[in-house]
Amino acid sequence: MRVLTEYIAELFLEKEGFPIVEKTLCKTEAEALKVSRRYSFPVVLKVVSGELIHKSEKHAVRINVGEENFHQIFKELENVKVKKEGILVQRFVEGTSLLVGLKKDPTFGHVLAVGLGGVYTELIKDISLRIVPVTKKDVKEMLEELKCYKVLQGYRGEKINFEKLEEIMLKLSKLAERYSNLEELDINPLIINEKEAKVVDARIVFG
Repeated sequence: MRVLTEYIAELFLEKEGFPIVEKTLCKTEAEALKVSRRYSFPVVLKVVSGELIHKSEKHAVRINVGEENFHQIFKELENVKVKKEGILVQRFVEGTSLLVGLKKDPTFGHVLAVGLGGVYTELIKDISLRIVPVTKKDVKEMLEELKCYKVLQGYRGEKINFEKLEEIMLKLSKLAERYSNLEELDINPLIINEKEAKVVDARIVFG
């Protein structure tokens, strides 16, 4: 079993043509500050460690970090008690948080999932599933099954780019066909708005 945690998982997905949020792995505060200014504040800061599965539980991820509180937050992340590869600086993307991914079922093979993402994934459990390969019609039906579908369509003005979301889901289906040893792939969250969709966090398990 080989587990690719966030930074390496995203490099893999980037090579496979998925839209990854701009990011840089930094070793020092000075380097991280320089990168943050290049991306333009606010930014996202994350601890990168193979020991971390759910970063939010360890307070190992901070979003919307401004220059005025950068030093304090960076020091707090340095004090998280895990073996670190560094601190990841990401461009801050506003939008709706979704979960998209794959899981290999022992009976049915690879199953594609889409649903509400971020911290609400476990709480709300708004997920739609299909056995791969899927068609564009399958993907459309999956999205229409979600309880949050009306929100995604633009309830209170928060529209998302369905074309980009469908493209990513179809890419995942093809990825499962190419990598038979792919056991799990979680993109959570995929941040999506009217203009763009970006992979912000990912985890991949190969058998």
